[in-house]
Amino acid sequence: MNAPWKNGLPGNRDPFAAFICDDTALDVLRPVVIEMGWQPEKCNKGGLRNAIQSLSVSASPAILVVDLSESGDPLNDINALAEVCEPGTVVIAIGQVNDVRLYRDLLASGIHDYLLKPLSAQQVHDALNNALTVFTAPRAGEGDGVRRHLSTAVVGTRGGVGASTLATSLAWLFSDEHKAPTALLDLDVHFGTGALALDLEPGRGLTDAIDNPSRIDGLFIERAMIRANDNLSILSAEAPINQPLMTDGSAFVQLEEEFRQAFEMTVIDMPRNMLINFPQLLGDVNLVLVTCELTLASARDAIRILSWLKTNAAHAHPMIVANKVQPAVAEISKADFEASIERKIDFVIPYDIKAASNAAKLGQVFVDANRSSKASAAMRSIAERIVGASEDDLESVAGGPEKKSLLGGFDFKSLLAKKDKSEAEAAE
Repeated sequence: MNAPWKNGLPGNRDPFAAFICDDTALDVLRPVVIEMGWQPEKCNKGGLRNAIQSLSVSASPAILVVDLSESGDPLNDINALAEVCEPGTVVIAIGQVNDVRLYRDLLASGIHDYLLKPLSAQQVHDALNNALTVFTAPRAGEGDGVRRHLSTAVVGTRGGVGASTLATSLAWLFSDEHKAPTALLDLDVHFGTGALALDLEPGRGLTDAIDNPSRIDGLFIERAMIRANDNLSILSAEAPINQPLMTDGSAFVQLEEEFRQAFEMTVIDMPRNMLINFPQLLGDVNLVLVTCELTLASARDAIRILSWLKTNAAHAHPMIVANKVQPAVAEISKADFEASIERKIDFVIPYDIKAASNAAKLGQVFVDANRSSKASAAMRSIAERIVGASEDDLESVAGGPEKKSLLGGFDFKSLLAKKDKSEAEAAE
């Protein structure tokens, strides 16, 4: 579970949802939900099977209330619910069977609490407050602290825009210059270049995880990931191109969960087709760097990806990065590009083919091989924007008494406004 943002709940998913069979229970539940500060519209009509059907196509909430009244086999149905629920969801069951054995079996299957009908407002309020303590209490092994974590996905609008170069460079900057334990996950299973950019053999860790999701745990992560430096580990693959990707995406979601436990930063090199096939992968991502070029095709797909993010990952902060920019020979101007996507470009990385060739020859990531280039300076600015403007900010966020998450310490809107203002002043 990620570090708490507000009221102990993770800010990267809906805080609450309920699936209730009868109107009487709904009438008791809705006022309590409003009092807790949540949306009453999240109280849905329908029981456990409706919950399974809904959560199979959408992200799980932090706290889920399900009604077992219409279930003929509650234990079997609960197991079916567990298959579609994301890790970390706290489930409260409601039923009308007053049976101690059933109660114990439900708790053993992973249910947090079981409430007996007819419901009372105080009973529901106490149960929801108890569920909240799961998110505010530190995990075992963490002592008095809470491990911070920030997950960044890098998505290219087109092939060849340099999203993988940016992803590997950011991961290296987080680990080397900011000394943050970092995981790099290259999700291009057949043609990924993450390990190649770091001059490493990819290993079989990612393919083994896809084939056996149930094996994924802390020990698996430790053994499967390849070390690039003291703070950077990478998980990638070079699967045979005659071997289709046969997965429902559960392995990727489980990997992200384990990364949150073991690292402070995660960088995901995410091919754009993954947004179509596995939209749940952005369920716990904090930032999405949409990488593009100043071309008509890239502008069109940037519009489509931004619209998709607004609908399917509204919790994630999108940032637009224009890469390989050559103002004199650009297909469309920066101003026209921004007018097309109806927002400002956050960062511009200049085109530098000599630096790219130098990095490939040396077997190093771009920013490591070309520390003084303008392109590296732009990537370094992106990394600093993500982790904080300075080391002092980083320490105040990581070491303060409230143990806030990284994003909680920064106002992205104000930062972007300052960036746009400085660009305009420079242009003048």
